[in-house]
Amino acid sequence: MKNKFNIFIILILLLISGCSAVSKKTEVYSKTHSLKGMASWYGKDFHGRLTASGEKYNIRYYTAAHKSLPFGTIVRVTNLNNGKSVRVKINDRGPFVKGRVIDLSPKAFKSIASLNSGVIPVKIEILDDSETFRYKS
Repeated sequence: MKNKFNIFIILILLLISGCSAVSKKTEVYSKTHSLKGMASWYGKDFHGRLTASGEKYNIRYYTAAHKSLPFGTIVRVTNLNNGKSVRVKINDRGPFVKGRVIDLSPKAFKSIASLNSGVIPVKIEILDDSETFRYKS
C-alpha cells in the first residue's frame, strides 16, 4: 500500500511539474538572423516625406526600408559583389518590388555601390534590435 501511495505522489508531482512549464515566446528575429537577396535604393521623390515609422525621410541619412523588421533595428548590409558593408537603421516599409529584400537610402547605397548599379546582391545581418533604438509612439 505504501508503494502505491509513493507511485501516486510521483505521478501527481510529474503532472504538476508538466503543467507549470513556462512557454517562452520565440523572437521572430535574432541577432544571428541573416538574409540574402537583392537591394535597391530609393530617394529624391520621397525626401522630406514621412516614413512608415513616422520619421521624415532624409536621403542623407543611413536608413532603409524592410518589409517586416521592427523600426529602429540596426542592420549591416553587405554588397556581395565587392564585400563593402554599411550599417543602417530600419525606418520604413518596403521594398514593394518582387525579388528585393531591402531599399536603402541613396547615402547608404553609395557607400557600398554606385547608384548607377540600381540593384545589387546583399547579405543583411541584424546588429542591434534592442529597445534603445525603438521609436516611441
